[in-house]
Amino acid sequence: MRDPYTVLGVARGASDAEIKKAYRKIAKDNHPDRNKDNPAKLEKFKEASAANALLSDAEQRGRFDRGEIDAEGNPKAPAGFGGGQGFPGGFGGGGFAGGARPGASTSSFDFTTDPSDLFAELFGRGAGRGGGFDEELRRRMAPKGADVAYRLSVPFEDAAVLKPQRVSLRNGKTIDLKLPPGFSAEKPLRMAGQGEAGAGGAGDALITLDIAPHRFFKRDGDDVRLDLPVTLNEAVDGAKVRVPTPDGPVTLTVAAGSSSGRVLRLRGRGFTRADGTRGDLLVALEVDLPHEDAELRAFTARWHDGRSVRAALGVD
Repeated sequence: MRDPYTVLGVARGASDAEIKKAYRKIAKDNHPDRNKDNPAKLEKFKEASAANALLSDAEQRGRFDRGEIDAEGNPKAPAGFGGGQGFPGGFGGGGFAGGARPGASTSSFDFTTDPSDLFAELFGRGAGRGGGFDEELRRRMAPKGADVAYRLSVPFEDAAVLKPQRVSLRNGKTIDLKLPPGFSAEKPLRMAGQGEAGAGGAGDALITLDIAPHRFFKRDGDDVRLDLPVTLNEAVDGAKVRVPTPDGPVTLTVAAGSSSGRVLRLRGRGFTRADGTRGDLLVALEVDLPHEDAELRAFTARWHDGRSVRAALGVD
């Protein structure tokens, strides 16, 4: 993978906020859902996700900046291997090209075949295949498997209360995914080691979470809005009514003389924020009148409301 700073287009001294902003822009422009038939965009999305994962981890970023690991998070080879100094016979400076440098020892190593042969030559056949230093180095230098992108639609109520979701992965595993507080579709969840298999270990699974629409709840930031029908009797006389919430039904008191549009607040019944607190459920009352009710029409024929209820709008 390329240098993660180059991938995200930020300077090495970039702040966490700058890195996050750069990643979100790339992720939004190259998301798989918007570019299903564009492999280049998908590759750019995966590359940016991997770069963001490394740079957003303070410890990993520090190790990368110090040159201890490469852009994929793998430890770098010890100094002197493939470009270092101190080994004769073409082992350093010019890399493993299979020939000796002028004036150097005539020993040569062909790194285009199997690196275990090289290390067996240097450290003895006892460090051959299947054990010891060369096997560990080969494992660390081998590329990881590809990341796999998933998109999961989470039911509205489950998203609000952070109910775990069962996910079937391409590798055949089924997991119960815990939803993190304050999650959003802009930042996919990374599950280490759940991607495609590779010589250097499995890649990761990147899961984008979408909240499914609801037939009567509507999200408003961290709050949830609900239009609640009430009868004329309940609005005029007041009543205790049952109200649905993402956590299940509760009883709500409607005050006498409530008009349509009045909003009642049920605290802590909204979406879970990143800090663990929750938004509210905002219940807007809607007085539902019966259609062609003879008794109601007979009552209004005897009673007249003489208020000028539209005066504030500049009309009588």
